[in-house]
Amino acid sequence: MYSDRFFNDSATAQLVIDPYGDQIVCANLEACRLLRMDMLEIQSTRPSQLFSPNLPGLMVFTQELLEKHRGWSDLLLIQTISGEARLEVSARCSNASGTTLLYFSLLNSEEMDQLRERSSAERHYLSGIGHWNRVSQVFQEFERENQLLLDAAGDGIYGVDAHGSTTFVNPAAERILGYTADELAGRNMHSMVHHSHLDGSHFKVDECPIFEAFRDGAVHQVENDVFWSKSGKPIDVEYTSTPIQDNGFTVGAVVIFRDISQKKADKKRLLEALAEVETLKNQLELENAYLQEEINSEFNHHQIIGKSAAIQHILQKIELVAPTDSTVLISGESGTGKELIARAIHEISQRSNRSLIRVNCAAIPEDLFESEFFGHTKGAFTGATSDRPGRFELANGGTLFLDEVGEIPLHLQGKLLRVLQEQQFERVGESRTRHVDVRIITATNRNLKELVQQGQFREDLYFRLNVFPIESVPLRERRDDIPMLTQHFLQKSCTRANKPGLKIPLSELEKLKHYLWPGNIRELENVIERQVILAQGAALKFDGLAGTESAHSDRIAGTSPSDILTHRDLRQQDRRNLLMALERCHGKVSGSGGAAELLGIKPTTLASRIKKYRIDPRQFKPQRL
Repeated sequence: MYSDRFFNDSATAQLVIDPYGDQIVCANLEACRLLRMDMLEIQSTRPSQLFSPNLPGLMVFTQELLEKHRGWSDLLLIQTISGEARLEVSARCSNASGTTLLYFSLLNSEEMDQLRERSSAERHYLSGIGHWNRVSQVFQEFERENQLLLDAAGDGIYGVDAHGSTTFVNPAAERILGYTADELAGRNMHSMVHHSHLDGSHFKVDECPIFEAFRDGAVHQVENDVFWSKSGKPIDVEYTSTPIQDNGFTVGAVVIFRDISQKKADKKRLLEALAEVETLKNQLELENAYLQEEINSEFNHHQIIGKSAAIQHILQKIELVAPTDSTVLISGESGTGKELIARAIHEISQRSNRSLIRVNCAAIPEDLFESEFFGHTKGAFTGATSDRPGRFELANGGTLFLDEVGEIPLHLQGKLLRVLQEQQFERVGESRTRHVDVRIITATNRNLKELVQQGQFREDLYFRLNVFPIESVPLRERRDDIPMLTQHFLQKSCTRANKPGLKIPLSELEKLKHYLWPGNIRELENVIERQVILAQGAALKFDGLAGTESAHSDRIAGTSPSDILTHRDLRQQDRRNLLMALERCHGKVSGSGGAAELLGIKPTTLASRIKKYRIDPRQFKPQRL
């Protein structure tokens, strides 16, 4: 039975071994080829000789077969005429007719390795076609299983493979994008509808969240992006890109997108409506604040308190000049509120959103004038440890208030004039010319015209500053405002001193009204603050107030013949005499019962002196109810 032709013609080398007799009972033709021996040589060779290179391994394998009846090993070595060879052996044990035999199937390990490498290459070649066939099947299966959903969905849905080529498109996507499914099939979806940002710049593929899903395998949601329609118009969209997996590999993605153009338009209208509501709210708040301010202080205009004719005249000038960029020259005695006038002009000008920079010209040393006004660079002079901008730069776009401008030294006035005319300058230590846009407001308590005549002030600078003059009148020429100013300063001082409820009796208020106030409003504020601090009861008293009109008149009248009056005393005496005459005549200048007649001078002479001393006769006229 061992010579059966099926045994002899087997494609695998076969040996039948008697383990106890150490004999090869039979071998087939493939065994002769593998061992390179003929049949007689094989049968005359003992198994222990054939497998002598690894006889211990043969003994262990034989023992395994006798116990388990089946086995496999790739550790057995045989001795051939060309040397040793490693085998893969599959075997079984048989006990037919009381005889124990081992059936060996032999394979050359080296030949098997070569066959496996060739088979692996063939599988790799065939796997590409199979892989892409599977990818196609994955999307076909997805489309087939979800056809009803794809057709009914209002959102656009399309699929792409790992290369971005379109695999399917639902009807909603066709409607939104303007393409048919046939036009998009097999085409790169990114280059068709996602190629550019809204601003027209190129949208790189490696930055696309849809392709990002291929790399990280995660779902990507984008709430604000654009796709481009067939007509070339951008479509506002939000979309979700979900990767598709097959056997652990990402083979593509399904993208669900929605046209949010209407949603964005509605949101924009809502934001505009909210902004309009906010604007109206702010406007109402401003109007309410304005009305409250009008109610609380009818005659308080930008902290300029008063209702006299002189104050109303100043306020009219402020309203006229504020909207312009004209240079303003504010003149008047110290303490009359020149800075308040400058701030009022700035606050209602078109530059109110920028700073008002104040410079006290009298407080700047001559050697630091240029540095303070125009700035300096690091190292420009000793002490210049860093770059520093000047006042003109700080005021760029806003207003520069030059207080006490008449105190600027003559040799520095030319530099100021150049900046005022050209609006450009250089920092100290720097050659670069800087340009600024600055509005100039100046103030002085000196008569600049007289300074020009005396050669102490440049005439061209004077004309450059005196574009729009405003005269800040002294407090003695606006006596009607003293009660209102007094009340304002009283409340302010009481709050500061934490003494609420203090009052000024009418009799004491009359003392204030008849005082000359050489220090003007500043002196009035200081006097009230001082009395608030000293107050022991609920009412303030001003018994110690020296220099009232009567006291001053008595001092002049009581001057002995040997005393010499200064020019200032003579001017004050003449001015006070005019004020007393106008007050007695209730502001009437000429005619019967007028001040000119009372003084014994011509009406024209009186009018000239009134203008010289800046007196407004209207303040003496009786108030009409």
